[in-house]
Amino acid sequence: MNIRSQISMVFHLDKCIGCHTCSVACKNIWTDRKGAEYMWWNNVETKPGTGYPTLWEDQQKYRGGWEVVTQGGTRRLRLKLQSRVGELADIFYNPALPNLDDYYEPFTYRYQDLITAPPGDDQPIARAVSLVDGRLMEIDSGPNWDDDLGGSPIYAANDPQMMQLSAEEQRQLFEFEKLVFFYVPRICNHCLNPGCVAACPAGAIYKRGEDGIVLVNQEKCRAWRMCISGCPYKKVYFNWSTGKSEKCILCYPRQETGQAPACFHVCVGRIRYLGVLLYDADQIEQAAMADDQDLVQAQRQMIMDPHDSQVIAEAKKNGIPDGVINAAQKSPVYRFVKEWELALPLHPEFRTLPMLFYVPPLLPVMSTELEQGKHRLAADFFSTMENIRMPIRYMSLLLAGGNEAVVKLAYARMMAVRINKRAEQVGDFTNEEAQKALQQAGLTAEQVEEIYRLTTQPGYYDQFVIPPMEREVAIEETMDTQVHKEETGFGYRRPPKRGP
Repeated sequence: MNIRSQISMVFHLDKCIGCHTCSVACKNIWTDRKGAEYMWWNNVETKPGTGYPTLWEDQQKYRGGWEVVTQGGTRRLRLKLQSRVGELADIFYNPALPNLDDYYEPFTYRYQDLITAPPGDDQPIARAVSLVDGRLMEIDSGPNWDDDLGGSPIYAANDPQMMQLSAEEQRQLFEFEKLVFFYVPRICNHCLNPGCVAACPAGAIYKRGEDGIVLVNQEKCRAWRMCISGCPYKKVYFNWSTGKSEKCILCYPRQETGQAPACFHVCVGRIRYLGVLLYDADQIEQAAMADDQDLVQAQRQMIMDPHDSQVIAEAKKNGIPDGVINAAQKSPVYRFVKEWELALPLHPEFRTLPMLFYVPPLLPVMSTELEQGKHRLAADFFSTMENIRMPIRYMSLLLAGGNEAVVKLAYARMMAVRINKRAEQVGDFTNEEAQKALQQAGLTAEQVEEIYRLTTQPGYYDQFVIPPMEREVAIEETMDTQVHKEETGFGYRRPPKRGP
């Protein structure tokens, strides 16, 4: 058992209103420089839709993440992009690299046209000008171009998940106009098995040992851009002005002062949760190589119970301080992911073991009209077309590697919470119906209350349990490593000084 700590996140999609406040906050702080105009370290996508960059989920096109191959009768993980030999062959031309059109060409407006235009019968306008080469251009795409058309056949028909639905499912959704949309905010997942780290020829991308945040060393980056292709979520961007790759840093300077990341802090819907997980690093390869149907459970299995005495002892052996262990015991992420099994990883079949999890969307509230204009919540969520929101199949392809059972369990538990609270507060369900929902979901009344409180009424320190970073200790260890390398010629790190 090799216990390590990882900053992790949960996004509750049932509460996201698609306001993009998170995206604006991130851009104002981190990506307002020249060359970063098209970078959206945090973006909010409308699903079903093609996403940003366009069709980023299509790994036949972009070849991001990992795949399991069999060589000599042995199964092993291989970077889907290419081998080391292939990397050398493609190092000056990468066919799997998104081009600017897959994002959008950054632009501004030539505002002086409003003032300097000669007199005429027409109202002058400010023409769009490219920020790359300064030429006049027509705007034909943007970072949230599908906001108004999400869920329509124009964008939804090209969604990679929609293409895997049966013809009957697609016909029902489009013909009956029952297809609705929901929002998926995305940031870097800070994966346990990141494809970007493995793909970088210069070794410029790394995970911080103390918290697992994935960063790009700007001094080492040589602009090969293999990291962009190697990341299946396309959350690494190339700055065309500086010639360096950049990505979400999970606002680690804010976390080091006890503050939540900017996108978390400003979230209007309060959909975001942050905490630390303890995981067994010895299980990384095994979890990443699981069959598609087993990926979610394999990833949950490697997340360890922070209250277990053996786990605590092994964590302390690895130098994880008591403050981080205490934070892991209070982590809302652990509760959503492991204890309640409500949150699921985005596209686990990419096999990067993402550390950002999503609670699937359940809204809108479905109801049945009763006598005298009264309504009652529709309890049988899965049975009829009248109650459908998105096919379970679609959500399983998005969040569970095609495993419908784990999505159904998450939905059943969310419905059990809703039915029990309505039985208590509204009275449109009987106690017998509420108990039946609990039994079907495998929850207790106490767990329902805990889920309800953390979902609807969390305080700031309930949502964001930020562990002490203890950067002064990490910096001291790094200096010790450098001295050790100079003295011996070996670059491995000395045993950590943290812990008892």
